[in-house]
Amino acid sequence: MEKAAEQCASVVVSIFVNPTQFGPQEDYSSYPRDIPKDLELLEQLAVDLVWIPEKEEMYPPNFQTWVEVDTLSRHLEGEMRPGHFKGVATVVTKLFTAVQPDKAYFGQKDAQQSVVIKRLVLDLNLPVEVVICPIIREDDGLAMSSRNVYLNPDERQAAAVLFKALKAAESAYLRGEKEADHLREVMMETIQNEPLASIQYVSCAHQDTLEEQVGLVQQGLLSLVVNFGETRLIDNLIIGN
Repeated sequence: MEKAAEQCASVVVSIFVNPTQFGPQEDYSSYPRDIPKDLELLEQLAVDLVWIPEKEEMYPPNFQTWVEVDTLSRHLEGEMRPGHFKGVATVVTKLFTAVQPDKAYFGQKDAQQSVVIKRLVLDLNLPVEVVICPIIREDDGLAMSSRNVYLNPDERQAAAVLFKALKAAESAYLRGEKEADHLREVMMETIQNEPLASIQYVSCAHQDTLEEQVGLVQQGLLSLVVNFGETRLIDNLIIGN
């Protein structure tokens, strides 16, 4: 929002927990929602309009039209969360259609989402520029996320291992250790040293195709998903740029 205010004459913010990107066993019903706090924070920023649609407004009865970005949605989170990116692509298309922005701002923390949305805009010739903003982190490196509130004190302390793992792989890469398998192994070993962490996956993928890399890495997207108790956290880091 700060970046949008710097670059644009007016700023529209949407707040919507999108049910169609949550799977049957995921946390849609309990996902953190605090509209009064959100609005209080927004009052401190140069925001002109806040749109908070109801679920029924976005998905009227007998809703049956979907937008899907095919291949990019199959990798990484798409493999773990079938249907997730169909929900993302559909709701983003609806938001773009309603607001008709010149620019749209997303965070790098959802790296695959950023790639999917850029492809969506390109393929559908949508007249919007997608701007990806850097990850905002806590002092210990943990990426800011709505789900961080789920963590108990011990899990919150342990969660700093995500960024440590990414930075360890980046350091190996900068030392010339550029084999994709080695970079994945560095992330795995770092996380395994944290007893409260349970790895779902680590990845060293192509930035554009999101396919796993083999052999020497020139540029890439390091990403990982780790559970702490019942809380599933994601993070990523781009190398080679």
